[in-house]
Amino acid sequence: MNLYLFIILFLLFIEYFLNTLGNILNIKSINQNQDMPLEFKDLYDIDKYNKSRDYIKENIFFKIFKDTFFLILILLFIFKDFFVFLDFFVRRLSDSNIIRGLIFSGIIFFAFELLNIPFSFYHTFVIEEKYGFNRTKLKTFILDLVKSWILSIIIGGVLLTILIFLFEKFNRLAWLYCWIATSLFEVFLVFVAPVLILPLFNKFMPIQDKELTDLIYNYAKRQNFPIKSIFKIDASRRSAKTNAFFVGFSKFRRIGLFDTLLKSHTKEEILTILAHEVGHYKKKHFVKDLFISIFNIGFLFFIFYFFVYNKNFFSAFKVEPSIYSSFALFSLIYSPINFLLSIFYNAISRKHEYEADLFAIRTTNMPDNFILALKKLSIENFSNLTPHRFKVVLEYSHPPILERINFIRSLSLEGHRI
Repeated sequence: MNLYLFIILFLLFIEYFLNTLGNILNIKSINQNQDMPLEFKDLYDIDKYNKSRDYIKENIFFKIFKDTFFLILILLFIFKDFFVFLDFFVRRLSDSNIIRGLIFSGIIFFAFELLNIPFSFYHTFVIEEKYGFNRTKLKTFILDLVKSWILSIIIGGVLLTILIFLFEKFNRLAWLYCWIATSLFEVFLVFVAPVLILPLFNKFMPIQDKELTDLIYNYAKRQNFPIKSIFKIDASRRSAKTNAFFVGFSKFRRIGLFDTLLKSHTKEEILTILAHEVGHYKKKHFVKDLFISIFNIGFLFFIFYFFVYNKNFFSAFKVEPSIYSSFALFSLIYSPINFLLSIFYNAISRKHEYEADLFAIRTTNMPDNFILALKKLSIENFSNLTPHRFKVVLEYSHPPILERINFIRSLSLEGHRI
């Protein structure tokens, strides 16, 4: 067997094995922890709690099935010479590597997107509907797909064109220039996404509750955190789940509160949730995450450099060496490598969450309200209250809810100023 094909298959199976093991252990943890945690007995109805456990397990089984399906699909693509036929097809269409690359990658992208539609449809209109979360209409579902495809074509097409051009022009140093170009592209999207992309999917409306906005603006002023506007997002058009987010920098900054969140939480609880997001900003987590992402991009391009000019890599797929096909084929390696790297990045993210929690309770001095807000978010979204530790290490960007609550309570017991 070709060494590179062995490496590709090994990485694909490692990713699949770890994901599946994490999911199985998660189900085991749910089954072993049938009693509701004491922290939630004052808020959680036992029937609703059991329903949430069923919801989590059904989603886990669904994910295992989906992961298995797409792993088999990738293996069929490799061993049934799909890439060979595709490469032969695009070479007959044009002599331009850029045009070939756009068509080659575009066909692979839409092949997976189209095959993913039944899974997405089932998850939205069967699982989410069954447990009372779905509010998405078929029209919205289709429009979201079309919008995301258009954005992928524009953003992905522009970036791929730049990357192929750089590799054709700079050869051996191309990976460095691609790193710079992709990093600049990502920074650009961080600034424009809040004002150009997000409004394509949701309406951003000013919050009319003056008492709440005054509470938030006064808090922001005390923390020297400039806010131009706070938006209510019409998230209820798609789901009953609640959330809040903070994206962008400077005048491009946007703070969004789901309309479902505004209906189910008190003003004090909403303030502590917002304070948590302000904590991320004050602790420069967004900047740190951006630098980590840029480093990750550079590392992956450096690895890519060792494959793009290697004939054995292309022979693993039985295709002729080319810059344009290398990007699409390398994505098979990119996914498991990025998955393994994400374990480290998620550990950093969980640390950041604790720091933001600490900032929130110290600056609002409302630990009980913050704990109550976290509990409500977990209940409303059917979060897993007892995830297996391996699953947490593997993919959780936030600490489990009970660990966050215990962390907040420990600060009070240790005499910290909160």
